[in-house]
Amino acid sequence: MNKAAITLLVVTLALLTLGVVMLFSTSAAYARDRYGDAHYLLKRQLVWTLISGVACVAAARTPYPKLRTFAWPLLIVTGVLLVAVLIPHIGVKVGGARRWLALPGMRFQPSELGKIALIVWLAYWLSKEKRRLDKFSRGFLIPMGVVGVTLLVILAEPDFGTTALLGAVALCMMFVAGVRLRYLVPTVLAGIGAFGVLIAHSPVRAQRLLAFLDLEKYKAGAGYQVWQAILAFGSGGVSGLGLGNSRQKMFYLPEAHTDFIFPIIGEELGLAGALLILTCFAVLVGCGVAVSLKAPDLFGQYLGLGVTFLLGLQALINVGVVTAWLPTKGLPLPFISFGGSNLLMSLTCIGLLLSIYRHGAAEAPKEEHEFFARRSAVT
Repeated sequence: MNKAAITLLVVTLALLTLGVVMLFSTSAAYARDRYGDAHYLLKRQLVWTLISGVACVAAARTPYPKLRTFAWPLLIVTGVLLVAVLIPHIGVKVGGARRWLALPGMRFQPSELGKIALIVWLAYWLSKEKRRLDKFSRGFLIPMGVVGVTLLVILAEPDFGTTALLGAVALCMMFVAGVRLRYLVPTVLAGIGAFGVLIAHSPVRAQRLLAFLDLEKYKAGAGYQVWQAILAFGSGGVSGLGLGNSRQKMFYLPEAHTDFIFPIIGEELGLAGALLILTCFAVLVGCGVAVSLKAPDLFGQYLGLGVTFLLGLQALINVGVVTAWLPTKGLPLPFISFGGSNLLMSLTCIGLLLSIYRHGAAEAPKEEHEFFARRSAVT
């Protein structure tokens, strides 16, 4: 294995290990109070880690070119599951959102499968239509239509965070593939406008936006969670309070073991621990890009870049939210936050990157998009 693939594995294992340790540290008191067992959430996460590890190995051993055949079927199946979630008595409703399907002993979030399904389909379409991407219908209308329908179904759950994340990933993939900016830029502006309208018609989301703009004013209301996260970072300082010594996790910071686990890392492990996490994600993204660009065909390049964009942007949004740089959105920190569906998706993405390396390392690149060719020529 080359350095990029080895480093990718090492960084992934480091994030998983740190995630398990911090999950137990963060969730023990909560699990004991709610379930009567301090290890309850840890045991569930370990089960999902085992399942996700198997999925990662399976993805790595599957030749990625075969995914072309499953691009449409996977997208259709995912669409059916996303619609099923919205049906009463089928989809599980939690906290006002209907995002889960009930499985024996656990719940599954179809929108996580939707992330991979949409990336696989986009990689298939953009590589297949490489010579017609400058055309409005083949290069923009059809792929954006598929993306738009998928995002609307996810938005109906409602899940603003995943909608924004997937929209950003899709636009990044289309930009890299060479879709014209005169189509993409208006789409971005229209998307921002649409989110603005949705926020304006939702008192809860409007309050979250106001809290983002003036956190101290709303620290006892809509900004409470982010304010407590900031206090956690401030308490940790440079070196942290020590593993297990967080005060904010003692029922001050809601959902500390899920979307807001990063502030607890900052509190217990300090700035050093937080920077270690950020460095790991930066290295992971760099390795993902390096592996993707070594793929022998455009499908492999776009697929690898898509899953790399997905992991990197999700981590960036999560960190941005908990540090008050972005409005509050419910997105977990990959590999670290509690949540089986997201962990399954994250490790499957790593498996796809390893598949691209394994099945592409022995072949010389047969296709190179002009975007990469120009970059190489300048270098």
